[in-house]
Formats: sequence, structure tokens, C-alpha cells
Amino acid sequence: MTDTWLLYSTFPDRKEALSVARALLEKRLIACANLHENVTSLYRWQGEIRQETEVVLTMKTRRENLSHAIAAVKNLHSYDLPCIIAYPIGEGFPPFLQWIADETAGVS
Repeated sequence: MTDTWLLYSTFPDRKEALSVARALLEKRLIACANLHENVTSLYRWQGEIRQETEVVLTMKTRRENLSHAIAAVKNLHSYDLPCIIAYPIGEGFPPFLQWIADETAGVS
């Protein structure tokens, strides 16, 4: 098991997802982010089944930064109840995992 985590969140559009990714990168809360556009999301909200096109943002960070990164995404997000979840990365290419650790080191 590594100390590396993947954050996942959905956004209404590319502009907002990019803005959040850049803000977290500038604060070194994440090492990198990937946008997955034109994702169809189906969900129940306020008693209705809805279908929307969203943008998925996946971000890589360390466990130490999770609470700060989650709080930052929440503060920058336009949704009332944003999807923000984190997954531990069990294994990976060691030099890449080290790069993530190096890029997110020193965040308080």
C-alpha cells in the first residue's frame, strides 16, 4: 500500500473543473489532475431521477493532503452537494508515486 490517493469529483463544465485543478496545483495540494469530459451522470436528486453531462476531475495527492484538498474542492465547487471522494492507490510505478510525493511535499 502506498501513501498516494486519487481524488474524484464531478463538475458541471470544463471551465470549473480546470479552475479547481489549477487552484489545487498552485497550493501543491495535488500533483496532477485529469479531466474526463462529456460524462453522462444519472442520479436521484430532490425526489427526481436526473441525467446530466458532467466533467470528471481525477487528482493525485498524498494522504497527508486529503483533508485540505477535499476542503479546497468543496470551497471552490458550485454544487450544493458535490461528489468528492478519495481512493487509496494500492500500488503503482514507484518513480511516478515518488513524483507525486515530491510535488505535494511541504503543504501545511
